[in-house]
Formats: sequence, C-alpha cells, structure tokens
Amino acid sequence: MPRLEKVYLKNNVMGLISSGTQSILEEESHIKDVLSRIVVEMIKREWPQHWPDMLKELDTLSKQGETQTELVMFILLRLAEDVVTFQTLPTQRRRDIQQTLTQNMEKIFSFLLTTLQQNVNKYRRMVGAPQEQEALTTPQKTDLAQQPKAQANCRVGIAALNTLAGYIDWVALSHITADNCKLLEMLCLLLNEPELQIGAAECLLIAVSRKGKLEDRKPLMVLFGDVAMHYILSAAQTADGEGLVEKHYVFLKRLCQVLCALGSQLCALLGSDSEVETPTNFGKYLDSFLAFTTHPSQFLRSSTQITWGALFRHEVLSRDPLLLAMIPKYLRASMTNLVKVGFPSKTDSPSCEYSRFDFDSDEDFNAFFNSFRAQQGEVMRMACRLDSRTGFQMAGEWLKYQLTAPVDTGPMNSKTGEGLCSIFSPSFVQWDAMTFFSESVISQMFRTLDKDEIPVNDGIDLLQLVLNFETKDPLILSCVLTNVSALFPFVTYRPEYLPQVLSKLFASVTFEVVEESKAPRTRAVKNVRRHACSSIIKMCRDYPQLVLPNFEMLYNHVKQLLSNELLLTQMEKCALMEALVLISNQFKDYERQKAFLEELMAPVAGLWLSAEMQRVLSDPEAFVSYVGADNKIADPVMEDPSGLNRSRISFCVYTILGVVKRARWPAAMEEAKAGGFLVGYLPSGSPIYRNPCTEQVLKLFDNLLALIRTHNNLYMPEMVAKLGETFAKALDMLEVEKNAILGLPQPLLELYDSPVYKTVLERMQGFFCTLYDNCFHILGNAGPSMQQDFYTVEGLASQLISSAFINLNNIPDYRLRPMLRVFVKPMVLSCPPEYYETLVCPMLGPLFTYLHMRLSQKWEVINQRSILCEDDAADDNPESQEMLEEQLVRLLTREVMDLITVCCVAKRGAEHNSSVAVDGDDDEAMATDVTPPASAELTELGKCLMKQEDVCTALMITAYASLSWKDTLSCQRTTTQLCWPLLKQVLPGNLLPDAVSWFFTSVLKGLQIHGQHDGCMAALVHLAFQIYEALRPRYAELKVVMEQIPDIQRDSLEQFDSKLLNPTLQKVADKRRKDHFKRLITGCIGKPLGEQFRKEVHIRNLPSLFKKVKPSLETDVLETNEDGEDLTVLFEP
Repeated sequence: MPRLEKVYLKNNVMGLISSGTQSILEEESHIKDVLSRIVVEMIKREWPQHWPDMLKELDTLSKQGETQTELVMFILLRLAEDVVTFQTLPTQRRRDIQQTLTQNMEKIFSFLLTTLQQNVNKYRRMVGAPQEQEALTTPQKTDLAQQPKAQANCRVGIAALNTLAGYIDWVALSHITADNCKLLEMLCLLLNEPELQIGAAECLLIAVSRKGKLEDRKPLMVLFGDVAMHYILSAAQTADGEGLVEKHYVFLKRLCQVLCALGSQLCALLGSDSEVETPTNFGKYLDSFLAFTTHPSQFLRSSTQITWGALFRHEVLSRDPLLLAMIPKYLRASMTNLVKVGFPSKTDSPSCEYSRFDFDSDEDFNAFFNSFRAQQGEVMRMACRLDSRTGFQMAGEWLKYQLTAPVDTGPMNSKTGEGLCSIFSPSFVQWDAMTFFSESVISQMFRTLDKDEIPVNDGIDLLQLVLNFETKDPLILSCVLTNVSALFPFVTYRPEYLPQVLSKLFASVTFEVVEESKAPRTRAVKNVRRHACSSIIKMCRDYPQLVLPNFEMLYNHVKQLLSNELLLTQMEKCALMEALVLISNQFKDYERQKAFLEELMAPVAGLWLSAEMQRVLSDPEAFVSYVGADNKIADPVMEDPSGLNRSRISFCVYTILGVVKRARWPAAMEEAKAGGFLVGYLPSGSPIYRNPCTEQVLKLFDNLLALIRTHNNLYMPEMVAKLGETFAKALDMLEVEKNAILGLPQPLLELYDSPVYKTVLERMQGFFCTLYDNCFHILGNAGPSMQQDFYTVEGLASQLISSAFINLNNIPDYRLRPMLRVFVKPMVLSCPPEYYETLVCPMLGPLFTYLHMRLSQKWEVINQRSILCEDDAADDNPESQEMLEEQLVRLLTREVMDLITVCCVAKRGAEHNSSVAVDGDDDEAMATDVTPPASAELTELGKCLMKQEDVCTALMITAYASLSWKDTLSCQRTTTQLCWPLLKQVLPGNLLPDAVSWFFTSVLKGLQIHGQHDGCMAALVHLAFQIYEALRPRYAELKVVMEQIPDIQRDSLEQFDSKLLNPTLQKVADKRRKDHFKRLITGCIGKPLGEQFRKEVHIRNLPSLFKKVKPSLETDVLETNEDGEDLTVLFEP
C-alpha cells in the first residue's frame, strides 16, 4: 500500500477513535473490539520504524475522555496478547515490537497506573466511597446525574486492570515492584471495591505467581505486611459474609489462589540465600488460609491443599511454632473435609449449593472428591510427620465416637436390606471419612516414631474396641475391617491378640446379611467378603513371621471353610489358600513345603485330572454343555443349573494361579541352601533355585493347555452357533468393561446396591472372561515362579503355539489384549537368554507376523470408515459399536507396540505397566521432550529376533506402519523408543532401495497424520532427520521422496544435500541442520483442523532496529581455523 494511503487510513482510524464512536456506556463492545484490533494490526506492520510517535498519539487520545481512554486500553492489551502471549507475528517483527515495548515499559506502566488511579478516585468520589485509608462508612447516595459519569470511570478502571493483567505476566519484575510496590498496594486497596475487585485480584494473582530470580521476587513479601494483609482479609470476610453470589464466589476463588501463590513465594524465598525472614504476619496468614480450608465450598477447600503440603514440607517453616500450632487445627478441618458431602443434586450440606456452581453432575463431583481426598491424605501424612501423636489421638477419639454413635441410614434405604446404609447414608459417610483419616495418620505414625515411642497400649485398646464391635451393615463392616488392618501393626508388639484378629477376619469372610439367603449377593456384601480375604492375604504377606506360630489354627480354619462347597465363592476359597501358601514360604524347608502344597492341592488335582474333567476340557462341545452355555433358560435371574460345574472349573484354575503366584524359595541364599531349594549355579555364577510347587503344577499343566485351546476354539463360528438362546452373547464383553473402555461413568449408587451379576447371562460372561484371564495369568507367572523347570518342559514352544495361539483369527481384540499383557510379556521378560533360541523366538516370530497382519487390516477398515463417514453423517451415539471397536483397536495397538518395545529395546520395568489401565485421553503423555535416549540399544532378545529374516521384516514393518495409524499415543511411544534402534540394527546390511524409501515415507505419512500434536511432531521430525542423514549418502531414492513433498523448495533441498554429501565441508551445528531439515518437510506436517483453512497473513519485516556488529578479528580467526593451526595469530605482538 502506498505511503499516502497508509497515512490516510491511519488518520481516519484515529479519527474514529477520537470522535467516531458513541460514548463509553452506549457503544457495543464488538465495535470497540474491532476498532482496537484495526489499530493493533497497523502497529504490527508499522511500529516503531515507520510510526515512532504511536505511544504519544495514544496518550493524546486518552486525554480526550473516558471513551477514548478505554479504547487505548484495549489497543495496548490486544498488542501485548498478539506479540507476547499468542506470538502471532514473524520472529523479527515480534522481536522489534517487544523490545520497543520493553524500552518504553516505564512510561507505559506509569500511564496505566495513573489512568487506573485517576479513574478509581473519580469513581469513588462520585459513589461516595470512603477515601483510601479511612474506615469503611456507608457510602452516600450518588447524585442521579452523576451516575453515568461514575459508571464511565468504573469502566475505564476495569479496562486498565485487564490491560495490566496482560502485561504483569511478562514485564520485568522491577516495574511491578517500583515506587515501594505502589502497584501492589493499589491492587490491595481495590480488593474492597465491589466493581473492581475481581480485576484487581486477577492482577494480584498474576504478580504473586511470577517466577524469576529469587532476588527480584523479594519485594513481593510486602504483601505479608500489615496493610496488605488487612485489605486481603477484610475483602475475603466481606465477600463471604454476603452469602453465595456468583460474582463474590468467583472473587473468593481468586483470593484463595492469591494466598496459595503467596505461600509458594514464601516457601521459595525462605531458606534460600535471599535473607528473607519468616514474616511477622505469618500467623495471621495461616489463620486466613485455614478459613479457606474450612469454607463450605469443596472447591475452595481443595485449592488450599498443595500449599499446606509445601508449608509442612518446608525445611524452615516446618519447624516454626506457628505452623506446628496449626497442625491440630488443620487435622480437625480435614476431619470435616474428608466427609463426602456436597453432591450437586442433594441439599444435605451447605457445600451442595457451592457444588452446583462448580460441577455439572454428581459423577463429576465424585471424581473430583476422590482425587481431593487422596491429596488430603498426602498432606495429612506430611502434617503427621511433624506431629504424629496429635493425629493418632484425634483418630482414636473419632474412632471411639463412631463405634458408639447410633446408625443413621438417612432417607434412602439400601436395596441390600431394610435398615442398612447406602453410600449416601450419614452414618456411612462419617465411617468412611474416619476410616480414611485413621488409616493415613496411623500408617504415618509407625513410619515416623521410634519403636519405643509408639503408644502401644492406646493402640491395643483401640484394636480391642474394633474387634468387639458387631454390625450387620456391609458398608460399615468394610470400614471396620480397614481399621483392623490399620491397627494391625500394634499386634507385632502384642502377638497374643493375633487369634482374635484372625477370628474377626474369618467371620467376615462368610458374611451374609440374611443367612442361607438364595438371592444373589449385592456388590456391598461381596466387597466385605473380598475385603476380609485380602486383609488375611496382606497380613500373611507383610507379617509372615508373626502369623507362622498360628499356622495350624489358620490351616484348620481354612479346611473347615473349604469343606462346605457352597459356603464360599471360588475366588474367596483361593484367597484363603494363597494366604496359607504365603505362610508356608516361611517353613524355609523344601520337603516340608512341598508336602504341604501337595496336601493343599490334592482336592484340585483329584478334580482336574478326573476322566470327566479331561473330556470336558479338551472338547469344545462337551465344555459348552458342561458349563451350561447351550441351554435355554426360562428364568434368567434365579435359575442356573450348571453353576456348580462352572465353579468347579474356576476353583481349579484359581487355585493353580494362587499357588504359582505365591509359592517361593527363601530370599536369602544361605537360607535357601539350608532348606534344600538351591540346585546349582549358572555359568555366570547366579544361583538356580527350585520351587516347591513345580511338581504339583506341572502335573496339571497339560489339562490347563487343553482348556486354553478349547476356550480359543469356542470363538469359531460353528461353536458360537451352538450357544443356547439365553447365552448367544456369553462370549461378549461385560457392560462394565465396555463402559470403562468408552470412558462412561458408572452410576454411583448402582455400584454397591445392585447384585454383582444381575442375570445368568452376565454370570456366564463373567465366568468366561475371568477364566480366560486367569489361564493366561498362570502362564505369565509360570516363568518367574518355576524358572528353568518351566522353560525346559519338553516341546514347550510347540505346546504353547498349539494352545494359546490357536484360532487367533476369530479371537476378539478384547481377549487378545490381556493375553499379550498377562502372558506373553511377563514370560518374555523373565525368560533367561539361554532359552531365547529354543522357546521365545519360535513363539514370537509367527506371533509378530500375525499381529502385524491383523492390525494392518483393522486400521485399513477404520480409515475406510472415516473416509465414508466424511460423506455420510456419523453415528453420534457414543456407545455405538463402531466407536467401541475403534477404541479396542487403539488399545490393542498400544499393547502390541509395547510388547515389541519390551522385547526389543531396553528392559524397562515399572513404566511399561502404564498401559495396563485403560488408557484415557491421548494427550496426557504428549510430552514435548522427544529426543530418544542415546543408549536406546537393542536387547539380546531383540538381536536374536532380528537375526530371523521373517521376524525382522514383521517387526520393522509393524513399527513403521504404526506411525500412520490414528493413535497418537502409540505413534509417539513407537517413534521415540523403537523405530530408530530397529533400523540401526539392519543398517550394516544391504537394504533394498524400495524398503528404505518405504521406511522414510512411513515417517512422513506419520507426520501428515500426527503433525498437529507437538510431541509427536517433534519426535517424527527427529526420526525423519536421523534416517535421511544416515541413509541419504547410500540411497539417492530418499531425495526422490523428498522432492514429492508439497511446496518443497528445491534449491534449499540441493543446499542441504550438498552439505550432507560433502564430508570435507565443515559440519553445521546439529540443531541448525535439524531446523533446516524441518523447514524442508513443512509441507507434509499435518495441521490441526482449526488451522488447515486459515488464511495466512503475511507481515513484512521492517528495516532492522539493531545493527548487527561485525565479528571481531579474534572470532574470525577462531572460526576459520578449526584445526587450530593458525591460533598463533592471536598471540603475535
């Protein structure tokens, strides 16, 4: 645009601001917004080089009146947003503008502050507000004629605060703390001005949350001074005193955040070298902070937790008497805060009203409250580290109170039985909170106090009270059991109480609300029984030496329970057997333990090896008939003729699993040797142990494989057709699993009040699902448990291939996933290298080849579907089958890629289990730190697999093809951990040119699909760069691929290539090479949908503001003579 036209346009726009709009109160906000944006667009193109007087012109405009001042504020705010916050300009323009803003910041800040002060003073005078330092008196009535004027000043005040908020975040801290922190003082004053308080609190929050050098942040401590504290606290009291009004509530949230940020600043500054002392008003600060922790709003309570944690952890403050005196008050507040009340749909607590502002539904609130409670647990434990006795005393008082308080079931009766609690009953809610509290503080006390300081007598008294307490309410009994477990460590000081604890737990194992009832058990009852079983297991696992003297009593108890086939579920029976096995590990005598396991498993062996069971397990038709899945049932709720048959199979499988999982040799080598567990040493010198359960388990092994084979064959179409009418969907997923995968919340009440399986079909689905999982759990645990005895089973590889891996084509994704996770992965990880060739490779080779074929087909279907869906409206029902299938393919893909990574790249324990849970949002792992660890080498197993051509091909193709499958999480993990180490392994060989092109193209395709995610994009660009750098010198085909990238600059590509191919040229720094490469491939990097059709705005660079200084002689010499031969030049006289 010619210069004259620019001037004409600018003058007209400035004229519009000056006199072209209606007054501040009348003009529409979108007009003001657009007008300010036009000016900002001109500034972005012309300032400062071609429009040096811009700031002066804005200053002149603002003197015309409130209307113009507000527009100037808008202009300054939008400019800061575009230049600093959103950075929507080319780099050089951004730098020019930001540097000029910084140079003029003192003027800009003084202008903003003056504007704010003048308008606030005028406003307060007109509405009759008291002057700053005077006591608050009732304001006089405003003259009606003055009202619009006052409103106009108020509007400018709000605009000035919003603009300040846009600058405080990034300007030098010195501007914020200039003039003895005048800005902070003004903001504190404004906290008591109802119209301006939210804006002031926002600014204060941004200022107090600033990071930076500790030295620069020191002046922020002025906010702990008398004046600032007075204003902050009086504002909080006023806002809270006026009841629940949304505006005041929002303000309270901001104030709470300000106090949290102040606490963080204090923690950062105190104890560092910045000579900051504990403020004199620290006590006042803690009192006000506690007021937020005891506020009825659950959201405000939760906002304070992180700061309490930081204070309790702080090395200086944690010793401060004021903070130590606050611990009992904090714990007292926690006792209230742990009570789960405040559901938005209810009215049984003052919190409910606030929750309706903060949460859309009860499920939302429930999810929030669970994480809030976990956070409180952490902070309570930190507090108890500083003062364990107080916490324990409180827990004891509360526990005693709950044990004597009458039960209040509230208005809603539980479906479990008349007069019992539901999860919303006042009594249960209190019990639940008390239990969480006592568990947190007691566990911390045992960690903190020395042995002789533990209040054993008090603990044992509490334990006796709990053991003597009787209740028929399953929800309360569950809490009682948790308290027994929490107090159990006291028994280590007084072992004579162990029999009482055991009998309490055993009584709960067989808990029923109504004895001999035929109705299906509800979830609450099942939970109590399961809870009792797991408490027994936990006790035997953590305190085996303590329980060992009572082994006979325990064994007799269990035998008695097992003698009645209908008394316990199979899972409960096996849990008790697991507890016995854990104690038997303490015999530390191979022969004795082996004899015991033989006796324990005799009933299982008798059943499992019987002729009838062998026939049933090895023939799919006989199996379906035996478990009753071919029947048609008239009453699908009560009638279940084959339930007993199913439970027998479950019992055997559960028991084998329990024994394999729990039986072990002693950890100490000397004890193992003395007990007869050591059988020799490996060439490396590591000991070889034998497991006392091996003989028993291997005896049952053939039938287990037969069951797995049969189960896999049930999915054949001809077998599915043979399922009875009632059981046509018996092999489908349970609704609970579907909901978990789709991320649909469970209705809260249903969880406890409904029967576990409502119909016989659900029971059948549960049976198949658990049976399948448990069989593979046994195989997964067999390696770590029986070691060489398992790996040397004759023909193990072919036995597993013909059972576990049979009929995979018909097996659905939701069954294949657990198989890979609980069987293949643990088995591979625990397998010693000497069995790779004979066992692992023959198994994994065909498996990986098959998985690649399966996933490719699945993703092709999904891609086809998404193409069709673009033409056709997709089904919006979130529970639609397609959506479930797609999510399952995603989860299976992650499982497969994880398995390949575990096998081939470094062995990594804990973090690989992260994919065990149903993966939620894909973004949580989208870290932008993407350069793979330099040491990502192949494992021995990886090298062994890569030696076999067909397996190597399957692995490479799966890894690189997966980059363009629509699962961002899987793509990022594979790119960073797997792709390069695999390719590096085959680089020395002769790769076909087509293969090399395909690998490179796959990465670019991945960029096209996942380029919109920063983490993925950075990882893929890095991988593409590695491949191009390593292979371009040998394969000119890669350049051909590059030339096909849309909008690639040929001359830039030539330049990059020539530098890469000419080894004599000095190498440019890695980062610069990578940036150059990234610019080359920009054309194939996918963009988010919102940016795909955006019209690019081109802003030209203006002449540089800062002249580049020519490099001095020294640097020239250093740069040109990298060999260092002419460095002598520097030292010549």
